[in-house]
Amino acid sequence: MPRGPLMIIGGAEDKLRRPTILKHFVAAAGGENARIAVIPTASSLGPEVVEVYDALFRKLGAADVVAVRPETREDSHDPDLARRLTEATGIFMTGGNQLKLSAIISGTPLADALVTANEAGTVIAGTSAGASIQSSHMVAFGGPGSTPKQRMTQVAAGLGLLQSSVIDQHFDQRNRYGRLLMIVSQSPQLLGIGVDEDTAAVVEVEDGHEIMSVVGKGAVAIFDPSRIVTNAYEAKRSSPLLASGVVLHVLPQGSRFDLSTRTLLPHVPAVDPGEAAEMAEAGRDLRQLARDIAADGVSPTNLRRRIARTTRRKSATTTAPDPDGASA
Repeated sequence: MPRGPLMIIGGAEDKLRRPTILKHFVAAAGGENARIAVIPTASSLGPEVVEVYDALFRKLGAADVVAVRPETREDSHDPDLARRLTEATGIFMTGGNQLKLSAIISGTPLADALVTANEAGTVIAGTSAGASIQSSHMVAFGGPGSTPKQRMTQVAAGLGLLQSSVIDQHFDQRNRYGRLLMIVSQSPQLLGIGVDEDTAAVVEVEDGHEIMSVVGKGAVAIFDPSRIVTNAYEAKRSSPLLASGVVLHVLPQGSRFDLSTRTLLPHVPAVDPGEAAEMAEAGRDLRQLARDIAADGVSPTNLRRRIARTTRRKSATTTAPDPDGASA
């Protein structure tokens, strides 16, 4: 069975008016057969956050929703919690404090069960903190700003569901360009991925390649530092960093990107169903016109006049008064 999708959500996903991203997650988890495990460990809200997502996922058609909430690393060794993940068709990690989430579950049997479930086909989604922890390297904390500066953020280990990458969230809304640039300047082997709010980067494996598609109202920014020129190795404390040659991709909804080769894929425009039906009808009319011309041996102009006369006669017949006095 192929590896399950990853859904990396930038936080603040629409939960009520247009829950496009959450609908996508429930559908990927099996729709009406979905069994979803919610991991709310990053959140400080306690049971309330589970209740919110429980109600949302059930409203969107999921069959079952269970909580998996370890509070300590000892809890993350509980085989019962790990079993709940292996039985789920979808796993959702809430927002909150990603360093807390990492400190409690990374390197434990629970984290192993989560990775194993994904490898077996389970879809893994996470919003905000639950997004950051999916990469191999994770933003632990740091301030905003457009200019990368030495020591403006700190990195911790993530779950490694997405290798050779670092993910940041609330990206445009909280102006996190600088801190992601700082990380890729210091670690040019990493691909920097910044996800806006109410936006998801969906990663699936196709022919051995990790293909990312974008869903939602914002964009996903990708920093490719493969050929970066930087002074990060010698810059002093809090100094602005040189970061030249970084390739920036800003990807709105519908974009597709090959993370394995770091290349943009051709855009496939969405087709409006009504427009497609109208074009199909027009095509049938043109084909019929061509057959009529070939059969009658008349010019298109004369044929159009003949069709118009026929149409007018039919219209006159249809609207003629009923001989018995009844209206048409």
